[in-house]
Amino acid sequence: MVVGLDIGTSKVVAMVAELGDDGQLQVVGIGAQESRGLKRGIVANIESTVLSIKRAIEEAELMADCKINAVTVSMGGNHISSMNSHGIVAIQAGEVSELDLERVIDAARAVALPSGQKILHILPQEYVIDGQEGIQDPLGMAGVRLEVKVHIVTCALNVSQNIVKCVSRCDLNLDDIVLNALASSYAVLTDDEKELGVCLVDMGGGTIDVAVFTAGAIRHTAVIPVAGDQVTNDIAMALRTPTVHAEDVKVRYACALAQLTDLSESIKVPSVGDRPARDLSRQALADVVQPRYEELYTLVQAELRRSGYEELIAAGMVLTGGTAQMEGAVELAEEIFHMPVRLAKPHKAQGPSGLLDNPTYSTCVGLLNYALQAGSSIQVEPPKRAGMGSSASQWLGRMKDLVKTNF
Repeated sequence: MVVGLDIGTSKVVAMVAELGDDGQLQVVGIGAQESRGLKRGIVANIESTVLSIKRAIEEAELMADCKINAVTVSMGGNHISSMNSHGIVAIQAGEVSELDLERVIDAARAVALPSGQKILHILPQEYVIDGQEGIQDPLGMAGVRLEVKVHIVTCALNVSQNIVKCVSRCDLNLDDIVLNALASSYAVLTDDEKELGVCLVDMGGGTIDVAVFTAGAIRHTAVIPVAGDQVTNDIAMALRTPTVHAEDVKVRYACALAQLTDLSESIKVPSVGDRPARDLSRQALADVVQPRYEELYTLVQAELRRSGYEELIAAGMVLTGGTAQMEGAVELAEEIFHMPVRLAKPHKAQGPSGLLDNPTYSTCVGLLNYALQAGSSIQVEPPKRAGMGSSASQWLGRMKDLVKTNF
């Protein structure tokens, strides 16, 4: 069993899954709580973040009927940066060994980092043996010289330390920290899309995470520190309604493309203080939302052009995340980017009917798949309290294992 913990700007989601007989992940527990301690993907209040994590974990434990010991956690924020690097070593024994792979990765990671930054991921793109390119698994292959091209993702040291501190204060072990965009790619992208070239855009509450894949490997990652919360603030300011009600109006009625709305459609907008609610047309709401979405997409487009891969993504763009599921978001994106765009929901896990049919859970489902592929340790244990599903035979089995281990 594996556990993913998505610590986002607007929500904290904990998800427990087990590997089914068919090799597919089966989600058996999920807990979601409002996130109060993060700002644009970065921990701003440790106490509030710890409280949100604890509540989400407890909810997931109750649903999955287990005790969670360790988690794989997501990370975002505009402190994230990335670069491409390469390393070269001589193959020692005439064929590539595990030691050679470690040495060439170490050679590739020897890059100068800004003060206060640490390496979060080193992601191999391809290996080259004696000039032969495009090798994905060189282990055991004959040759003299081994090269590797890698994508390096770095993060701020203090931000990762704060995440570790929040998790440890919840009495949890931390298996790994994973970049948001990388985690989401494990849940929503197909191998064909990665091979053809695709841009993944994960639109959250505080940040937009961008990842570009070509030839089956990740080539560029970036984080844009503006997202769905800015849309909520725009609605609150323009319609003169409290932020809490603005979020509700956005989720229930907003449309990112004004031409898809009808002037005859009206909505109730709560007012500030004791003033009565007002009737507004849904098109007036769309007129507020559309310019902000256009700005968000323009920022993504600028990042894509800066990466140099805009002309190489034949499979188009994949939108995911809570902010991407607004009506009209896909149609507006197609108008701006002039390429195929689809809204992606997590498809590499199964769960209770309708539970995972939501782009909001893409990052968390991706964390489960990442943990599974990385070979993370068992992260949950059966409940030890009576009345929580622990049978006498299970208890006796655990006692036998304990005796074998210690004597």
